[in-house]
Amino acid sequence: MALITEQEIIRKNKLAKYQELHVDPFGKKFKVNTTSRTIRSLSHGKSHEKLEKLQIKVAFAGRIMMIRRMGKASFITLQDKEGTIQAYIQVDNVGQKQYDLFKLADIGDIVGLQGTIMITKTGEPSIKVTKYTHLTKALKPLPEKFHGLVDVEERYRHRYVDLITNEKSKEIAFLRPKIIKTMREYFDSLDFVEVETSVLAPFVGGAAARPFITHYNALNRDFYLRIATEINLKKLIVGGMEKVYEIGRLFRNEGIDTKHNPEFTTVELYEAYADLKSMRILLEKLLKYIAKKVFNKYVFDYKDYQIDLSKPFRWVSMTDLVKEATGIDFTTIKDYETAVKLAEEHHLKVEKTHTGIGHILNEFFETYCEAKLIQPTFVYGHPVEISPLAKKNSKDPRFAERFEFYILGSEYANAYSELNDPLDQRERFEAQLAAKALGDQEANDLDEDFLEALEYGMPPTGGIGIGIDRLIMFFLKETSIREVILFPHMKEKNVPSSKTEKEDKK
Repeated sequence: MALITEQEIIRKNKLAKYQELHVDPFGKKFKVNTTSRTIRSLSHGKSHEKLEKLQIKVAFAGRIMMIRRMGKASFITLQDKEGTIQAYIQVDNVGQKQYDLFKLADIGDIVGLQGTIMITKTGEPSIKVTKYTHLTKALKPLPEKFHGLVDVEERYRHRYVDLITNEKSKEIAFLRPKIIKTMREYFDSLDFVEVETSVLAPFVGGAAARPFITHYNALNRDFYLRIATEINLKKLIVGGMEKVYEIGRLFRNEGIDTKHNPEFTTVELYEAYADLKSMRILLEKLLKYIAKKVFNKYVFDYKDYQIDLSKPFRWVSMTDLVKEATGIDFTTIKDYETAVKLAEEHHLKVEKTHTGIGHILNEFFETYCEAKLIQPTFVYGHPVEISPLAKKNSKDPRFAERFEFYILGSEYANAYSELNDPLDQRERFEAQLAAKALGDQEANDLDEDFLEALEYGMPPTGGIGIGIDRLIMFFLKETSIREVILFPHMKEKNVPSSKTEKEDKK
């Protein structure tokens, strides 16, 4: 149990004093009719005399962030969701009873004020208080004014305090839903329908990832927290919905670092009678739309680079990137032994689950190319071995009709011309089962229900998944995913941090 500080004891002792004044220390409803930003706007360009004449009445509520007492008059600074505003409270205006109540106030308390807008001699917009209402007593003091929570892990563990004391965290908390709302607005304008699908899945599918497992007691069967929404959304395409998307949580039982949280948010979107090119156009237009609508600009400074979203995004194949970086042309390599030898020469580890040339090509790409993709880049032509749900390229069936989208070496989106051949899909699933038997914990299961759905006929379809957390990191210039998730997963206190968590603190 945490030690109780002297300040906490003093605050708790005040509870009896509130009750003596017949005031509930934890308050009742208060009708608010304005915000700090509105008060500043209404006072802008007006003199003290002008505001005295106008007598603009306001009812405001917020948290006390500063108190400057001067006998029978005091200044306090209050914070609401939009910022801070100063208030002037004087015994002659509120009466002795309310002023005595105010004298019990501490920094962190939540209060309601009624009064008129004024300008101080220093030009500060303020509320001239005519009625003071105590709303909630804060029993714990806020962190020291100028530093707040300086320990990164403590900020994440106590996000509620972080939002009070850290303006940047509050800005992120409000901009994140604004960006997501803008995404919805864009998809809806194209006649896509937002849907919701099940979080609990009987099979692992839709991505290469290790799942969380839970037990469904009523069915006496293990289920998985979904690693993707793909399979169910494609079933809706089979059912004739034609244009669908889902914004939702996914769960992957994997490591935690600055780019990964085991619980994260994506949007997956599927369009009947479309293909990979359709998804490319959609994504490029979406990012430009968010940039203009939310930020009114196309150029973003991020990690010492200027990322320009106004220009056409680069379109390049995985094999071309590997050839640029290493001189090796994987389009000419036909046998696995040659690929293994090249990997060994380049000190790349060949896993026992990597039974095809495509896995080795992907290792080359991730090692030599990925980090160099600074400006917006579509990387297409992934090996079929690592793309179990994408159509094969009709000209070279070793490769899939798939792209991944990169900025600054990070992947933000993954798209396919969706595989709608149930016979080919069964073969791909069986190959995944073989990989799982060799120890690949990220391999997909064989989903008979999905195969049956495909047998009823799925039209040619384009599909894309976009990592919302990473996208928000980019737009808000954050380098850690934990900054854009309100309540990221953390290790227990006093458990030694991993290397990545130590890096996160720097």
